[in-house]
Amino acid sequence: MFFRRKRPANPTFAERLDGLKKSGLTVSPIAGGGVRVSRENCAIDLEEENGAVRGAGRAGVAMGDEIGALVDGGFQKFFRTASGHRKPATADDLAALHEFEEDLKEGLGEESYYNDSLGTVSTYYLYDRVKDRDRGVPKRAWE
Repeated sequence: MFFRRKRPANPTFAERLDGLKKSGLTVSPIAGGGVRVSRENCAIDLEEENGAVRGAGRAGVAMGDEIGALVDGGFQKFFRTASGHRKPATADDLAALHEFEEDLKEGLGEESYYNDSLGTVSTYYLYDRVKDRDRGVPKRAWE
């Protein structure tokens, strides 16, 4: 009885959003019942699922009204929106996105894992060498 531990608190969705606001992030409602959390040019859409926070995707760079997901093309990283707009990723964009993701996890009270803390993680990986890899012999460029 003497060494009784406190039960871990499970904050509500509103309490987690207040934690994000205290972290210096901007929280604004979007159509569909979710919220968009942003800072400078980085953003993510969050939704409530049974009182917990669920991301509608990974964090990315705001490009107009859409959020560009980080794509690793093998030769270069770039941001791509759902409508197909592309923008090359600069070192400043990647550093800002990495800091945004870390502050987002801290504001939501989530754990930050070692492999994610090493650097920015891409949403998609599109390497031209593995194209058609699973469909037999790929077409070679010289053929």
